[in-house]
Amino acid sequence: MRNIRMKVAYDGTGYYGFQAQPGGNTVQDAIEQAIETLTETRTRIIGSGRTDARVHALGQVFNFHTESRIAIERWGLALNARLPHDIRIVGRAEEVPLDFHSRFSAKRKTYRYSICTSQYHDVFRRNYELHHPAPVLDRHAMRIALEQLVGEHDFTSFTTNHYDERSHVRTIYSAELREEGHRLDIFVTGNGFLYNMVRIIAGTLIRVGQGKIPADSITSLLEARDRVKVGPTAVPYGLTLIDVDYSENTD
Repeated sequence: MRNIRMKVAYDGTGYYGFQAQPGGNTVQDAIEQAIETLTETRTRIIGSGRTDARVHALGQVFNFHTESRIAIERWGLALNARLPHDIRIVGRAEEVPLDFHSRFSAKRKTYRYSICTSQYHDVFRRNYELHHPAPVLDRHAMRIALEQLVGEHDFTSFTTNHYDERSHVRTIYSAELREEGHRLDIFVTGNGFLYNMVRIIAGTLIRVGQGKIPADSITSLLEARDRVKVGPTAVPYGLTLIDVDYSENTD
């Protein structure tokens, strides 16, 4: 038995999310079908995490156990030849220890939330960023708010599912706002994320940028542990899973 780890990028626009579900049409379904076509064996993959409908990924990671003897260097090209055009294996497949688990072995993940502030939205980016043409967002206030998220906190205020996790405590290693032209990118790196956590952070930051939530109130909002007190859940298509890191260094 072998344990194979691979990295996949996908445009989530046409899918109901990454994880398999009764309604089908997920990224996991497409990958498992490609593996079955290649190996003639039904195989279940394990993803590093769930992404919702219309959420994208540049560096989602999955692993699966197989008895196939296909050479490790052939897996990527072979699966890409069988996958839809909006799902691509990226990088070289790796054979990892049998106890490796894409989700539980992950040390940190990085997400990006993208916002377009131009008056006119680029039609070719409409599926990948939130359009927010007005009012002008206060970037300085948004950065002050982001700084308060760094560290270990209880993120109950920033999740819409209070029953799916044993603990709502997570550690954010870095959170920053990058600006280029009319595009704002919110990057958040942490040891794990709750359901809708990054989208709620993005929605809250937009409210901060609009002056509707004080920039220095994030700490008190975290302590309140009350979803109602923070901003809305931002639209899914502005969110992209950028990277999943398995190294031991999390300083």
